[in-house]
Amino acid sequence: MSVSPPLKSGSLRRRTIVAVVVLVALLLVVLSVVVDVALGARLRGQIEERLRDRAAAAASLVGTVDDADLAERLSDQGLAVRIVGASGDSVVAGPSPEQLRDAPPGGPGGPGAGPAARSTPQPTASSDVSVVVSEVTGDDDLVTLRSTLSDGSTLTLTASAAGIGDTLAQVRWIMALSSIGVLVLAAGAVTLVVRRSLRPLDQVSRVARAIGSGERQRRLHPTRSDTEIGRVATALDDMLDDVVGAEQAARDAEQRLRAFLSDAAHELRTPVAGIRAAADTLVRADLDGPEREMLAAHVAREAARASRLVDDLLTMARVDRGLELSRAVLDLRSLVEAEVHRVPLVHPSLRVRALLPDAAVPVHADPDRLAQVLSNLVENASRATGRTGHVTLAVSTRGEDAVVSVADDGPGVAPADRERIFERLVRLDAARAASGGVGLGLPIARGIARAHGGDVRCVDTEHGARFEVTLPLQG
Repeated sequence: MSVSPPLKSGSLRRRTIVAVVVLVALLLVVLSVVVDVALGARLRGQIEERLRDRAAAAASLVGTVDDADLAERLSDQGLAVRIVGASGDSVVAGPSPEQLRDAPPGGPGGPGAGPAARSTPQPTASSDVSVVVSEVTGDDDLVTLRSTLSDGSTLTLTASAAGIGDTLAQVRWIMALSSIGVLVLAAGAVTLVVRRSLRPLDQVSRVARAIGSGERQRRLHPTRSDTEIGRVATALDDMLDDVVGAEQAARDAEQRLRAFLSDAAHELRTPVAGIRAAADTLVRADLDGPEREMLAAHVAREAARASRLVDDLLTMARVDRGLELSRAVLDLRSLVEAEVHRVPLVHPSLRVRALLPDAAVPVHADPDRLAQVLSNLVENASRATGRTGHVTLAVSTRGEDAVVSVADDGPGVAPADRERIFERLVRLDAARAASGGVGLGLPIARGIARAHGGDVRCVDTEHGARFEVTLPLQG
């Protein structure tokens, strides 16, 4: 018997609060990282954009302003400038990149921060020189823009990016302090919300203790059954209903068992009484000839009836306990043909025919047990038709199931009785309650079929009765 693992009974309130606070902390960390990355990229992008503006403005001055003068104007804005003319002459102005790295000029926004950032002198005369291609390189401290102009010259501008780090450091401190405040507020708010939300669990505990002390009529009656607490309350109410009904169910089961034993004893008493009476007569009376033979035949007939009832009771007990099946792959057509050949030997007046498909219908089953199912159904049909009717056995397939139907032209079974006839020792009035049966044939047939993974049902039909045996097809 499997043992369920112990239920983890830690504080749900504490676990919920910790889980929510940890989740909020993780979200704040993710938000801080996103803000840090996005802000850093934005500040660096602004520096690159300003360098491109200055490169474009400088290109428009080429040819109208001397390269040394142009480089000097650009370096006044805190840029490291290098102009290489088309002839190979170069002009360098402003601080070197190493000086920018060690002591960056300007504020956190880098060169040209504020309104003066765009104070590059406008040209007095236009030129046809423009920026052909630009390439941005750099690291955490520097941003370098190398632009190739249409006249073949090259303009290299380098700006400091160290101010970005200072700005991001300030933002990180602000985010850290804000996150701590948010976490404190979240912990307090979650504590209040969780305490109020879990209050119904305290009511569940009180009701459960009251039920355990004997107040079986107590119920929770949740207003909603689709929530977590509603499902727990509904499950507790259902469990209590089962517990309260268990005693009544046990009494009903005991009553059914007593009724079954009483019916079985009654069925056995009749043949046993006949055997006893006939045996007493044979022993005490001096009988010869036909009278003695008649009594001996009566004893044999009643003994066979009692033996058949005992066999049925034992089979029913095996079905309840679990049948041991000797399975083999067999063709249902051959099983039905064998039953059709057997019937005339047992019921000479019964007219039987078979409807079989051309293709084989393989199943993995116990041939002896399936033969018993068909025999019980044919015997039931024989009693229903007064042993002189017509019985049709048909084999077919339906989806992944094989189907054997047994139909007769008797009085049929009312829809209300089509399940009741599968109860033990139940015999309907009229033809099916005629002599011979004790009401175990159909329950045995269904039990054997279900042991094979199938079923036996009484289905609707226009005339007479029709029983269907379904079995899984052998793939």
